[in-house]
Amino acid sequence: MTTQTSTPIFYPGLLYRDADAGMRWLESVLGCERREEHRDDDGNVVHAELVFRGVIVMVGTAGVGREPFRSLPAGGRLLYCGIDDVDALYERVREAGGDIALAITDTDYGSRDFTVRDPEGNLWAFGTYRPQVEEG
Repeated sequence: MTTQTSTPIFYPGLLYRDADAGMRWLESVLGCERREEHRDDDGNVVHAELVFRGVIVMVGTAGVGREPFRSLPAGGRLLYCGIDDVDALYERVREAGGDIALAITDTDYGSRDFTVRDPEGNLWAFGTYRPQVEEG
């Protein structure tokens, strides 16, 4: 009997009090591109997708949509993204006026990274560290 497995793909999802402002920040500061957007009858973002370097980030308005998601609070999340050109992104974020929470640095575990805070308090960490899963 052969068992086939595939690597799961995680799609980070963030809730904002003002999803439109959050999406504008993602576009202007991080360079994300808006892919799709769904709103309720009141104009709230129920589900949106933005692309960051080939990865989809899901965004919505806190307090709307279906349960259990609408019960989650806005802000206060941490996302880490492993990238090669961390220095170039750091310069982009700095030039765009991003709220740098941790300046770019070389860590003792071999990563070069920085962290930026979005307008609703989510922390976006970017670095060269990419942990690997050993197959066995």
